Amino acid sequence: MPRSDRKPMGLEQLGAEGTAFPSAVRSGATGTSFPVERKKCIAGFLDRAPFSTHLRTSMAHLARDEDEFGAHVSTAGGVDLAPGRAREIESVCLQLFTKQPSRWAEPTVEPALGDSFRRERERHGIRVAGSHDSYLINLASPRQDLWERSLESFRRELERCASLALDFLVTHPGNATDGDLESGIARNAEGVTRALEAVPGPTTVFLELTAGGGSTVGGSFEHLAAILARVPRGLHSRLGVCFDTCHAYSAGYDLVGDYEGVWAAFGDLLGLERLGLFHMNDSRNPFGSKKDRHEHLGEGSLGREPFRRIVEDERFLAIPKILETPKEPDPVGNDLRNLGFLRELRREAKERS
Repeated sequence: MPRSDRKPMGLEQLGAEGTAFPSAVRSGATGTSFPVERKKCIAGFLDRAPFSTHLRTSMAHLARDEDEFGAHVSTAGGVDLAPGRAREIESVCLQLFTKQPSRWAEPTVEPALGDSFRRERERHGIRVAGSHDSYLINLASPRQDLWERSLESFRRELERCASLALDFLVTHPGNATDGDLESGIARNAEGVTRALEAVPGPTTVFLELTAGGGSTVGGSFEHLAAILARVPRGLHSRLGVCFDTCHAYSAGYDLVGDYEGVWAAFGDLLGLERLGLFHMNDSRNPFGSKKDRHEHLGEGSLGREPFRRIVEDERFLAIPKILETPKEPDPVGNDLRNLGFLRELRREAKERS
C-alpha cells in the first residue's frame, strides 16, 4: 500500500503528558488529565490506520482536544450552517447531507459557499466533518441505467465533499436486486473505484455495514472485505469502514452477548485499523432481525452495555462516534439527550479509573 503521504502520529500530536482533556470538563470530571497510556494507544492506532494524513490528523485533533461524540445535523438554509448546529449540541464532529438525499438533483458547491463552510467550521472548532451519500444511489444494481446514474451521483457527491474539504463520505454498498450478491459486490467496487479515480481530494469513503437481508450488499464483514479487495490498493488510503451499531446487531453481530467476538471477527476480516467511523444507534428490532430501525441509546434491544463498552474501549478513542438516533419533535433536545447518555458513560469510566 502506498504510504508516501503518511507521517507518524507521535504523542506530540495528542498533547503533552498531563494535559487536561477538555471533554472531561463537559462530562463533569473537571481537572482530569488524559493518561499517557491512552495517548500511546491512540497514537498507535493512528499510526497503523491506512487513511490519509489529512484524516488521521483530524482524528488526532479530535482525540486530543475534545470528546469524539457528534451527530448528523441539518443543513436547512445552507450547508454552512451545519458547524453552528453541531456546536449547539456541544459537538466538534458532525455528519451532514450535501443535498436532499431522496432526490437525484445534483447541486454544485459554489466557491463562496465552500469558503463560508470552511470559515464556519474553523470558527466553531469542528474537528471532523463528513457527509452521507444519497439514499437513491445503488452501486450494486444490475440495471445498467441505474448503476450509471448512481455512479454519476456518487461522483458528484465526492466533488461536493472535496469542495467543502470534508473528511469522510459514508456510503451504503447497495442492493443486488437480481439476487447475485457476488456480482453486486463487484459492481459496487467498480463504482467506488471509478469515482475515487475521477475525484482526487481529502475525502475518505467509508463503506457502511448494513443490516443485511435479502439482496442487500454490505450486511457482513465478508461483503465489505470483498469490496475492499476489488479496489486497487493505490486507493486504499481513501477507504475505510463505518460501523453502525444498530445495523451490526440486526445483521447478526452480537454486541450484547459476544462483544469481543464481534471485534475479533472484524479484525480478522477487515483489520481494526480500517475502522474509521461509528454510527451510534440503538435498535427497535431484536437481534438478527435484518431490519434497520434506529432507537434512542439505551432504549432499544442493545441496551446500555454495548455503548458503555465502545465508549470505554481504548482501541476506539480516536474514532468519531456519530448519532443517527430519532430527532423529532425536538432535534437539538434529542441529540443532547443521546449525547448526554454517551458522555455520562465516559464520566463514569473516568471516575472508576
